[in-house]
Amino acid sequence: MNVATLVEKRRAQWAELETLCGGVVSPENAARFAALYRAACADLALASAYQLPPGTVTYLHRLVGRAHSRLYRSKRFDPMTWFDTIFVDAPRQIFSDPCVRIAAILFFGLFSLSAYLAYNEEAFPTYAEDIVGVATLEQMEDSFEPGLDGNFGHYISMAGFYIKHNTGIGLQCFAYGILLIPCVFILCYNAVALGASFGYMAREGVPGGDTFCEFVTAHGPFELTAIALSAGAGLRLGMGLFRTEGRTRVASLKANALQAVPIMVAAAIMFFLAAFTEGFISPSPLYYPLKAAWAIMSSGVLMFYFVVLGFPRGGLR
Repeated sequence: MNVATLVEKRRAQWAELETLCGGVVSPENAARFAALYRAACADLALASAYQLPPGTVTYLHRLVGRAHSRLYRSKRFDPMTWFDTIFVDAPRQIFSDPCVRIAAILFFGLFSLSAYLAYNEEAFPTYAEDIVGVATLEQMEDSFEPGLDGNFGHYISMAGFYIKHNTGIGLQCFAYGILLIPCVFILCYNAVALGASFGYMAREGVPGGDTFCEFVTAHGPFELTAIALSAGAGLRLGMGLFRTEGRTRVASLKANALQAVPIMVAAAIMFFLAAFTEGFISPSPLYYPLKAAWAIMSSGVLMFYFVVLGFPRGGLR
C-alpha cells in the first residue's frame, strides 16, 4: 500500500478529529482527542514528505492547527470562574475534608479543655506551671503588666514574636503532616500549651492578665484558625502518602497535594489577617469593646465562609 492510499484511508479519523475540535473536549474523550491529534500530525508529515495533492496538505495543516489550538490554548480570565472557585468550590472542599475536621476538633477541643484546666486554679493549682513552665508564665506577666499605653514600638515587636511563633507552629504542622504522627503531636502539644497560657492569664489577680486578654482578643480567631487549617493541609498530604486508593504513591501524593492547596491558601490568608490585626489593632489604645467587636466580626466571617458557604449542596462540582 503506497503512502497516498494510506493517508486517504485516514480521512475517517480526520473527520472525527474535526468533530471534536468543534465541540467540548470532556475528560472522557480527552485521551481520544490527543491520539487523533498525534495521528494527524504524522499524516501531515507523510503528506508533506511525499508531496501529496496540495489540497490534502492544506487541509491537514488547518486541521492540525485547530487541534493544537484546542488542546493547548490558554484559558482566558473569567471573573465568574474565579468567583466560583473562591466562594463556592474552595469553602465546600475545605468544609468536607475529613483531615480539616480532625485537625479542627483536635486543636480547638484540646485548646478549650486546657484553658479550662489552667483557669480552674482551685481544682488544678499547678496545671499551667506543669504545662508551660514557671519561667514562661512569669515572662508573660512581666510583658503585659505595664498595660497597653499606646507604645506601638514595644507591642509591634512583641506582636512580631507571636506572629513568628504561631506561624512557625502552622508551618511545622504542615511540613510534618506528610508523616501524620509528628503533625498530630505538634498540633496537640501546642493546643494544650496555648490553652494553658490563655487559661492562666485569664485568672483573676494574675499580673497583666487583663492586658493579655485585651491584646489577644482581636487577632485570636484568625491566628488559631490558621494553625488548625495548616495542620489539616499537612494531614491531607500525609493521607495521600499512606492511603493511595489503588494509585502509585507519587500519583496519590500529587492528587492530595492539589486538594491541600485551597486549605493552605486559606491558612496563609488567615495568618496575614492575624498579622495585620496583631500589629495594628491588638496593641492599639482602642477601647476594648471595639477590639471585641472586631473579634466577633472576624469569627462571623470565618463561620460564614467555612460553614455557611462550605456546607455541601449537592456535593462538590
